[in-house]
Amino acid sequence: MKVRVFVGLKPGVLDPAGEAVKGGLHHLGYPDVASVRCGKFFDLDVADGPDAEARVAKMADQLLANPVIESFRVEVLP
Repeated sequence: MKVRVFVGLKPGVLDPAGEAVKGGLHHLGYPDVASVRCGKFFDLDVADGPDAEARVAKMADQLLANPVIESFRVEVLP
């Protein structure tokens, strides 16, 4: 089973990388960009089963995301 885990900063957490990207876009002539939030994703291939999504969510909570400042979502891939 293939899954993708998206990880991003929680609302209210400062995103210096996002601010840098926004500044770069403004510099390139895209002043209409109001904000940018950066994140990351992980593609995993895990054993299929009735609790596969729950296992991946536990992996994300324990290692892939920092639950203090990041949130995540799990998406099953076709």
